Amino acid sequence: MISNLIVTVFVLAGAFFSLLAAIGVIRFPDVYTRMHAATKAPAFGILLFLIAAVFFFADLYTTAISLMIVVFIFLTAPVASHIISRVAHLLNTEIFSETSIDELASDTDISGKKSQEELSDAENS
Repeated sequence: MISNLIVTVFVLAGAFFSLLAAIGVIRFPDVYTRMHAATKAPAFGILLFLIAAVFFFADLYTTAISLMIVVFIFLTAPVASHIISRVAHLLNTEIFSETSIDELASDTDISGKKSQEELSDAENS
């Protein structure tokens, strides 16, 4: 009885975070905020779904598989969002007008602009 209640709470919470992610992808104004919505909330939603699966099935196999999935998601989601943001910035994707800071603007790898050090090295060679 209690375990069914716990499973229900975790499934509903996971569904809620997944719904928030879907709404965020639709409503947010630019690729950077959409990417944030598409990686952070679903990862937490998946974690909650898998916790529900562990409580529902209550065996070692399900726990081990769920743990491996959570580790995989939490290792790959941030890397994927980082790569997507760097490529979007490299392609000069528009940033939302109310964005307060652009930390990649000064990155010479992304902006294609050469630093003073690189320019002097190119002149000397």
